Amino acid sequence: MFGMMQTQGLMISSILTHAARHHGSGEVVSRTHENTTHRYTWCDVEARSRRLVRVMQTLGVGAGDRVGTLAWNGFRHLEVYYAAPGMQAICHTINPRLHPDDIAYIVNHAQDKVLFVDSSFAALITAVAPRIADSVHTVVMLTAPENMAEVTLAPGMTLACYDQLMDAADDDYVWPNFDENTASALCYTSGTTGRPKGVLYSHRSTWLHAYSTALPDVLCIRASSRVLPVVPMFHVNAWGMPYAAALTGAALVLPGRHLDGASMASILNSEGVTFTAGVPTVWLGLLQYLRSSGERLETVQRIMTGGSAAPPLLIEAFRDEYGVAVEHGWGMTELSPVGTYNAPKPAQAGLTKEQAAAHMLKQGRILPGIDMKIVDGDGKALPWDGVAFGDLMVKGPWIASAYYGEEPGSALDQDGWFATGDVATIDADGFMEITDRSKDVIKSGGEWISSITLENIAVSHPDVVEAAVIAATHAKWDERPLLLVVPAPGKTVDPASVLALYAGKVAKWWLPDDVIVVTELPHTATGKLLKTRLRAQYRDHYVTGSKG
Repeated sequence: MFGMMQTQGLMISSILTHAARHHGSGEVVSRTHENTTHRYTWCDVEARSRRLVRVMQTLGVGAGDRVGTLAWNGFRHLEVYYAAPGMQAICHTINPRLHPDDIAYIVNHAQDKVLFVDSSFAALITAVAPRIADSVHTVVMLTAPENMAEVTLAPGMTLACYDQLMDAADDDYVWPNFDENTASALCYTSGTTGRPKGVLYSHRSTWLHAYSTALPDVLCIRASSRVLPVVPMFHVNAWGMPYAAALTGAALVLPGRHLDGASMASILNSEGVTFTAGVPTVWLGLLQYLRSSGERLETVQRIMTGGSAAPPLLIEAFRDEYGVAVEHGWGMTELSPVGTYNAPKPAQAGLTKEQAAAHMLKQGRILPGIDMKIVDGDGKALPWDGVAFGDLMVKGPWIASAYYGEEPGSALDQDGWFATGDVATIDADGFMEITDRSKDVIKSGGEWISSITLENIAVSHPDVVEAAVIAATHAKWDERPLLLVVPAPGKTVDPASVLALYAGKVAKWWLPDDVIVVTELPHTATGKLLKTRLRAQYRDHYVTGSKG
């Protein structure tokens, strides 16, 4: 027997119509490429998104077509976020930090029909245009006519101005209802081996993810919140925050391309932001600026950090010096992306300050609606004791079952679990902590060593601004940890003083056998340490004594 409830599908357009109808005066604020501030409301976003559908229809976009974006966090990009899926097309966000070869591959693999491009990427789109001309027929610059950048496209491609197209269109489009499992958005991940792979989200998965992330024990977004996603809208849909903000009616503040410490402090304070989210490197830059300038954060209450493990000093500094909670989350493109969040349970109420600081280094509890487990090399489930660590597996309705273009279910095991590629522990209260990527874990004499733990200790050194630990080949132990550190500006690093930090914190056999001081470390397009390059350069260090 089925229940007797209405069966209205979960449409992304209905998130926006809810925001317009019930939170119509809620603000959406954008810092533009021209460094001006644009303000309007959720009611305006909804009306202009309907207008944009009419624009895309004139450009030949129809149901199922892929609409690409190369853009920062701004109001025009937000309109594409809602207009494309609302008309049954697919919003394909492209990371402009990728190599042009990868960008061309992604556009062609997705077969994007139209690209919406920020003017700051004029040179990039000019460079890749000849390689994507068979797919893309129109490039729309997300700007006003007077700010159009010089762009050269391949023969057969058309260049258009967003504001001109919008001014000529009507907003009489009516949002349709269709199957909630219809594809809505497409993001490519570089966290896999080989070429980037596409993750294709649905209206249903996006709705459920937005519901769960907005909950009090996750992002805790409400109508009175003022939310600023530092994480780019081209990086896993800004962690779903453009949807969660509309769902709750929260004010949404979009910072554009200027993410340095001074710019961040300015917009966070001037716009009264209460919650913000981004990767640790952004918060380290903000912290350095606040300390050097003497400024404070006037309204920010919480910072979500993810993408890579936040060093303890970051959490402690914002808490002790500025009264701001830095909270860990974890996820990946294949998870839409948020999978866990470190919100306390009653058991954490009695923790000492030091215990609480250590606990906040964990990536947190699984979001309601999905599940996780850790397994050994044979696939056997491991205990949740905070000690055993193994491969992290997840399953649920906003987790990918396959990559774009591959067979449905091909990314899952026989029981429907997705292998994240992370190595983790889970404690008795269900808090998960990433100890490594499976490809980054160090196996010394048959035992595992966590590179993340070693890195967190290294960056607690006052003269170290960034650290990376990799596995280097060793004649006796197979692999041994090698530590690379970057000095803070104006500082020099004594390797012996860094190694001294590990005393009493890890087993002696975990200690790196050597410390190399470097001027900088390589990063991926999403800001993560590029350990593949470090391993290629330094993997023979203990065998040959070479420093790369």
